[in-house]
Amino acid sequence: MKYAHLADLHLGSWRDEKMRFLSTKAFLKAIDDCVARKVDFILFAGDLFNTSLPSLDVLKIVTEKLKQLKDVGIPIYVIAGSHDFSPSGKTMIDVLEKAGLLINVCKGNVNENKELELRFTVDLKTGAKITGMLGRKGQLDQTYYDNLHRESLEQEEGYKIFMFHTTVAELLPRDLSFIESLPISFFPKNFDYYAGGHIHHPMKVAYGRGVATYTGALFPGNFAEFEKFGKGGYYIVESNDGNNDSVMWVPLEVVKHHKVILPCNLKTPETVTFDLLNHFSGKDLTNTVVTIRLQGTLQNGKVSDINFNHIFERIYGQDAYFIMKNTAKLQSEEFEEVVISQTDPDKIEQEIIKEHLQQVKMFDVETEFNLTTALLTSLETVKKEGETNTDFNKRVENEITAILNYEK
Repeated sequence: MKYAHLADLHLGSWRDEKMRFLSTKAFLKAIDDCVARKVDFILFAGDLFNTSLPSLDVLKIVTEKLKQLKDVGIPIYVIAGSHDFSPSGKTMIDVLEKAGLLINVCKGNVNENKELELRFTVDLKTGAKITGMLGRKGQLDQTYYDNLHRESLEQEEGYKIFMFHTTVAELLPRDLSFIESLPISFFPKNFDYYAGGHIHHPMKVAYGRGVATYTGALFPGNFAEFEKFGKGGYYIVESNDGNNDSVMWVPLEVVKHHKVILPCNLKTPETVTFDLLNHFSGKDLTNTVVTIRLQGTLQNGKVSDINFNHIFERIYGQDAYFIMKNTAKLQSEEFEEVVISQTDPDKIEQEIIKEHLQQVKMFDVETEFNLTTALLTSLETVKKEGETNTDFNKRVENEITAILNYEK
C-alpha cells in the first residue's frame, strides 16, 4: 500500500497574482506527482483553500484536477481545516464531496452520553480505515477531543489512519513551542498513521505503534515561510503487512529561491544599495523568487533612502520571477520625537488614538474614536476564575460582535 499525505495549501492566500499562480501550480504538480508515483489514495489534512468561499477561478482549477484524480481511480480523503470554514460553519469541502470529487472522513454522531463517536471510511482498494477530526480556529476543536469516544476507535482492527488539523505539543518546532497546543495523548491510540495539518513546519514523531506527522505547507504562505523553507512538500507513506516501512518527505519545488539576509549596522543607505547590487551582480535568477531581509541600524539616513527601485529593476532584469523584501528589523538613527503629556494611562491612550484617527476614512471622527476605545476596552478583558479558554474566547468574540453590530 502506498499513499500520499498533503496539507495546508491555502489556495487564494497570496494577494499577488504571480504568487497565487505558483500556489495553484504547486497543487497541480503535487497531484501529478502522486499519480506518477501510482499511489493508492491521497490524504489532505485541511486548508486546501484559504477561505470557505474561494474564487471561481481557483475552484474551477481544483475541480478539474480532482475530476482527473477520480477518472484514474485515486480517491482523495480530506478533513476541513480552520480556514475552510465560514462563520456559519459552511465549507466548500461539502460541495466538492457532494459532487463526488473527494471524501470527507470526519463523520460521526453524538451518543447518549454526549460523546462524539467517529466512524471509519474504508478505502475499497487497500482496506485502510480512515477517520479524522476537523480543525477550528483558536483551538476551538479542543472541545471535540475532550468529548471524543476513543474506545471503539482504538479497538477497531486493521490498518488505521487518523487525520487531524490542530496544534500538537510534541510536533511543534522549538520556535513555536510557546503557542497553545494539545498533547498528543488526546489522539486515539492504536493507529498506524496520524496525518496532520495546521502547523506549516514538517515534523514527524513516533506515537504508539504508528507515526504522527505534519507535512508543512504544500506551498509557502508568506515571506517568513518562503525565507525559511523556500518550497513546500508532502509525505509518501509505504506500508507492507501493516507496517510503515517508509514515511518519506517529498520536497515540492515549483520555483527556485534565493535568500539574502543583510546586516546593515553602521551602513548608510547608499552602502546598503551598493551591497545588494553587488550581491546579485552576475547571478542567474531565472524563475527565482528572491527574498531580501534587511536588519540593524542605518547610519546617516533613513530606510526610505535605500534605492529599492534601482535594486528591483536590476534583479528583474536578471529574469527573477518575484521579489519580496522585509525591513521590519531595520531602523534608522534618525527618529521623530513623539510628545505625549505625562498624565494617567487612559489619557495617554486617548491621545494616541486621536493622533491616528482618519487614516482610513470609513467613519466620522467621533464614531471612529468611540469604536476604537470600545474595542480596546473589550480586548483588555481578562479570564474569569474557572473560565475555560474556549468560554473566554467566545465571550470576547460575542462582546466584539455586539460592539461592531451596534456601530454598524
